[in-house]
Amino acid sequence: MLRAYQFKFYHPLFLLVFPLMGTFLSSQVNWTWFDYLVMGGLLLILGIGAHFILKRFNKSAKKWTYLFALILVFILIWAELAVGIFGSPIAGH
Repeated sequence: MLRAYQFKFYHPLFLLVFPLMGTFLSSQVNWTWFDYLVMGGLLLILGIGAHFILKRFNKSAKKWTYLFALILVFILIWAELAVGIFGSPIAGH
């Protein structure tokens, strides 16, 4: 009998494989260990937050609203760290 797929909070960390491949295959991707550490932390927070939201809230509208807000905050922090769209002290290049 097949078991249903269970979401694990650490599954988003598998997305770090793509910049890792880019680092090895191209000289244009220049990530340091600190970049992987920060992005891994952000992805873990995203995974744990999504897991919490999906398990905690039963009403569909509230669940999807909180999930959308979590993803939006993740994208804004990621963009600020990457290119500095807001000009904060943690801004990237």
